[in-house]
This record gives sequence, structure tokens and C-alpha cells, in this order.
Amino acid sequence: MSRAGRNPDKRVKTARGRTASSVRWLERQLNDPYVKQAKADGLRSRAAYKLIELDEKFAILKGVTRVVDLGIAPGGWSQVIRRRLPKAGVVGIDLLPTEPIEGVTIFEMDFMADDAPARLQEALDGPPDLVMSDMAANTVGHKQTDHLRTMGLVEAASWFAIETLAEGGTFLAKVLAGGTDTELLALLKKHFRTVKHAKPPASRKGSSEWYVIAQGFKGRAEDIPG
Repeated sequence: MSRAGRNPDKRVKTARGRTASSVRWLERQLNDPYVKQAKADGLRSRAAYKLIELDEKFAILKGVTRVVDLGIAPGGWSQVIRRRLPKAGVVGIDLLPTEPIEGVTIFEMDFMADDAPARLQEALDGPPDLVMSDMAANTVGHKQTDHLRTMGLVEAASWFAIETLAEGGTFLAKVLAGGTDTELLALLKKHFRTVKHAKPPASRKGSSEWYVIAQGFKGRAEDIPG
């Protein structure tokens, strides 16, 4: 992404009812080159560049024809899929409302709901080649609790990927600092040929997020020797 022509840092004037933290957030948004580039490129979020950068490094989108986007809102990742793979089938899900994206089926519901996995599968004409998850639990301010809640979503997304992916498929998910926990890492290594962690340049330096990239799905456990 071009960073040429960056303007000097903009400062947000304090206003009645605006907290110091909200002022810092606004300043960060106004001065973030990825936010500016997203607007210029017609993308809904700076997160789109995380997928673009991960794809450039790991070829995540190569040969992909069907995609499940877990935690789709506001839709930046699916926008990238539609631009790079216009013939791919895409289905997404999120608790938050997501503006329609041409060619994408979107469910506004909880991924943890009992019927969510089946609805996602039914919306695709065959098993997905890519299951990607940018889900994170709402934070409560307690570091250990926030970590456990988010990793619970990652584990659920992992099992969904294992139960639905086509052979050779890829699972991409946001995790937190420290990466995937030991048990989940072992699960992924059993089912995928390669499992790596990466922090794309588009992730803010102060962010605790990393991504796990599991590629070369081997098949369900019952089909894997030993």
C-alpha cells in the first residue's frame, strides 16, 4: 500500500462529552494510512489489507472457489474475496449488521447458535476451500477473561473448519498475543500440513492480534492415520 503523500498528523479538538480515549481513537483513525487507503480503494475497513498482506505471503486465495467468512462485519475481507475471486461463492456471518455485498450471502446471527454451521454449509454449493475468521469476543477489560473468550471463538471456528473444509483447504483465524494455545495448535497440526502464525503489517503495532494460518487440510480425524 502506498504511503506517499501522507499529511502531517491531524489532531482532534476536545469537545464536551468526548472522552480522552475517544479523542485518541479519532486521532488514530485520522492519521492511519490504512484507513485513508481503504477509503480511497472503496473498502469498508483497514482490516481488508490484513487479508491482502497475508495472501501475498501465504497464497491463501490460490485456487479458492468457496469461502466462509466468520465475523464478516463490516465486510472488508469479503470485499477482497469478491475483487480477487469474482467467481467464488462467499457466505458470511456476524452478530452485527453488515451492508449487502454483491455475490455474498450474509447471515446476521450468532455463529455459536446451534443452527449456524448448518446454515452456512447449506448456503454454499459444496465444501469451502477457505474458512476465515476475524471474530473476537467483546472485551470486558480483564485480560485473561478476554483472551479465554476470544480463544473460545477460535476453537469453535477451528472445529467448523475441520468438519466442513474440502481436502487441501485453508483455515485463517485471528488469535491474540501468544498465538494458538497448545491443545488447539496440536489439533490444527493433526489436520493441516502446515500451521503458521503471522502479524501482517496492517495490524497496528500496539495490537495484541496475530493470525494463525493452517493450510493443506488433510481430512477429518477418522480419515487420518494415527
